[in-house]
Amino acid sequence: MKIRTRFAPSPTGYMHIGNLRTALYAYLIAKSQGGDFILRIEDTDTERKVEGAVEVIYKTLRETGLLWDEGPDIGGAYGPYIQSERKDIYLNYAKKLIDLGGAYYCFCDKQRLDNIRLQQEQLKQTPKYDGHCRNLTEEEVQKKLEMQIPYVIRQKMPQSGVTSFDDVVFGRISVENESLDDGILIKSDGLPTYNFANVVDDHLMKITHVIRGSEYLSSTPKYNLLYEAFGWEIPVYIHCSPVMRDSSHKLSKREGDASYEDFIKKGYLKEAIINYIALLGWSPQGEQEKFTLDELVKVFDVKGISKSPAIFDEEKLAWLSGEYIRELGEEYFYQKALPYMKEAVKSGHADLRLLARLLQKRCERLTDIPSQIDFIDAMSEYDDSLYIHKKMKTDIAGSKEALERILPAMEGMGKEWTQENIHDALICVVDKMGVKNGQVLYPLRIALSGKAVTPGGGAEIAAVIGRDETIKRIKAAIEKLSNNTKA
Repeated sequence: MKIRTRFAPSPTGYMHIGNLRTALYAYLIAKSQGGDFILRIEDTDTERKVEGAVEVIYKTLRETGLLWDEGPDIGGAYGPYIQSERKDIYLNYAKKLIDLGGAYYCFCDKQRLDNIRLQQEQLKQTPKYDGHCRNLTEEEVQKKLEMQIPYVIRQKMPQSGVTSFDDVVFGRISVENESLDDGILIKSDGLPTYNFANVVDDHLMKITHVIRGSEYLSSTPKYNLLYEAFGWEIPVYIHCSPVMRDSSHKLSKREGDASYEDFIKKGYLKEAIINYIALLGWSPQGEQEKFTLDELVKVFDVKGISKSPAIFDEEKLAWLSGEYIRELGEEYFYQKALPYMKEAVKSGHADLRLLARLLQKRCERLTDIPSQIDFIDAMSEYDDSLYIHKKMKTDIAGSKEALERILPAMEGMGKEWTQENIHDALICVVDKMGVKNGQVLYPLRIALSGKAVTPGGGAEIAAVIGRDETIKRIKAAIEKLSNNTKA
C-alpha cells in the first residue's frame, strides 16, 4: 500500500507554526516511505476565509521545500483539491448516508435551537441537539422538502455503546456514544462542515495516514462512525500535541510569534525554522539536532512524536539559525545581509563586503545586523569609562597613549589600507609600547565604534570604515580623552 498523507489548511490567514509543523510531519511521513504528499484547501468556512490566504499557504510551503505531489495548482487523479469546488460530491454522499441510516434531515429553525441550548445551559447540561427530527417518517420528510423548508443534514449517532480508535501517539481511546452530538454534516447553504468534508475527501483521495492536532482527538469517534457507516477503511491516525510558548500560554499572533512569516520577519533563516519546528514534539534517535530537510526525510520516525505539549524555545531557534548562517556561502550571505546592512549604513565610505564577512560569524538572526553596525556612519556619544577594562588591563591614560601611538601609524598608511596591513601596523605599535595586544586594540575598538562589543576588532573596523574616517575618529577620541584627563 502506497502511503498518502495530506495537508488540508483553511485559508483563514497566516501560516501558524502549529499548522506548518502538521504540514512538515505529513510531508516527512510520506516522503520517508516513498509516498505522496497532497495539498487540499478546505475553504468551506466562508465566514472566516481571508483574501490572499491561499497564496500565503502556497508561498510558505514552497519556501520551506514542502512541495506537494497533488494539489489545486498542479492537479492530480483525485481532484478537485479545493473543497468549495466539491460541493455536489458532499451532498450526494450525505444523501447516501441518509439511505444507509447514518444521517437524517433536520428542519429545526434557529429560534428552536437557541431555546434548546438556553434550557440546557440553565440545567447545566452540555449543549447538544435533542434529536427532534431524528425519527421523522419518510412521508414527513418528503412533505417538508416539498414545502422547501430549510434544512441541514445531521449525523445519526448511536445512542448506546462505545466507539474506540487507535492513535499512533495517544494509543487506544474510547468514547461513550451517548455523549456524542448529532452534528451537522451539510449546512443550510449546501456546504459541508469540516467534520464531514474531511472524511469524504480523505476516503476519495485515498489518504492512508491522517496527521493533525490533538484538539481533534475528541472528534475522531464521529469520523470513525462515518467511515463505518459507509463501509470505508479507516486511516492511520497521528495526533500531535500543541505548540506552546510556555506551560500555560499558546503562541500568540499579538506577540509576533505565532506564524512562519513572523519568524522570517525576525530574521531567522527558513532552514532553521523548519529544522526547529521538526523538533517541536519529535525526538530523533541520537544526539544530532541540526538536520536539513533531506536529512529529516531519512531519519523521521513517528515513534519519536511525544504526547506532551511542545514548548517553543526561541533561544534554541536562534542557536540553530546562527549555525545555518555560518554555513552559508560568502556571496549568498552578503546578498541576504545587504538589505539589513543598508538599514544602518547610508554613507558610501564603508566596505560592506568586508562588513558582511565580519557579521556572518557574529549573528543568529539577520535582524541582529543593524544594531551591531549602527556606528559605521556616525558614532553616538559614549562614556569614557568604556576605555577602562579590567580584563584588557586598560585605563583612560593608557588608552590615550595607545591612540596617540596608533595615529601616526595609520596616517602613514596609504594605498596599503587592508585589514592585514592595518593589523600588522597595530602589532608594531604593541611591540614598541611593550604591552599586551588588548591594551592597544581595545582602545582602538572604542575609539572607532563607541562600543565594547562589535562585529570585529579595531583592525577590522578600521578596514571597513576606511582610512580617512579611521583617522578622523582616532583624533576625536584623543581629544575627548585629553579633555577628560584635564578635568
